[in-house]
Amino acid sequence: MIPAAFEYYRPTDMAGVLAILEEHGDDARVMAGGHSLIPMMKLRMADVPHLIDLQDVGGLSDIEIGSDSIRIGALVTQADIIDNAELTKVAPILREAALQIADPQVRYMGTVGGNVANGDPGNDMPGLMQCLDATFTLVGPDGERDVAARDFYEAAYMTEREDDEVLVAVSFAVPRGGYCYEKQKRKIGDYATAAAAIQIEKDGGTCSAVSVAMTNLSDTPIYSEAAGAALVGTAVDDAALKAAVAAMLEDIDPSEDNKGPVAFKKHVAGVILRRAIESAWARA
Repeated sequence: MIPAAFEYYRPTDMAGVLAILEEHGDDARVMAGGHSLIPMMKLRMADVPHLIDLQDVGGLSDIEIGSDSIRIGALVTQADIIDNAELTKVAPILREAALQIADPQVRYMGTVGGNVANGDPGNDMPGLMQCLDATFTLVGPDGERDVAARDFYEAAYMTEREDDEVLVAVSFAVPRGGYCYEKQKRKIGDYATAAAAIQIEKDGGTCSAVSVAMTNLSDTPIYSEAAGAALVGTAVDDAALKAAVAAMLEDIDPSEDNKGPVAFKKHVAGVILRRAIESAWARA
């Protein structure tokens, strides 16, 4: 459990970060909180000759809440989200999700940027950010660009981020309506067997808009337009719930691992999704 030798850098601005990335290319990696990268280095699953720590880069730990949008810096921790009363008031699904990530020790160091940037299909924030239709802001040698969360993930640990780019912020519109982040895991601190993020709006007794995403059921988080379409225009009754679950099961592609066989994962996905929709609808 000892990593291979590496050079450690702690620049104080983004220009310094980009200069190191440009100098060392594929041999350099950026670290936000480190709770994904460091274990992989210790297990020798990742060889990182040059490690760049973002902790001293200013401006990456801010939470900006506007009248209609929210911007979260890459170094904002899960604990920061949990403790921010104003953020919880306008986007309570963030706190609900953050409280289910790992354990308090991890949440005090684990960051939003790190959680979404490395492309781990088991992480909680990628699916949540797809549900919220978030935008990821990346900075590289050619300047700044934005990528939609729903377009960011290509495969397990493969994303739209280039090797010489750094994810610096996550932005999304203030969510409306009911919400739920529902997660099933084998033990405290574990990755999800399945998790669902739901935002749903109600017009009278009818669902007028909904966003549905699930975690750890494919090589990437899954945002399902079909599952949402099955709910819109309905009273979210049993038939609509069954149709939404069926649509999601068509979109996911789980594989067998230590969390169970494919049939079990699909069953859990259906149960978790239905619970999440029902909870969000009750809150709408």
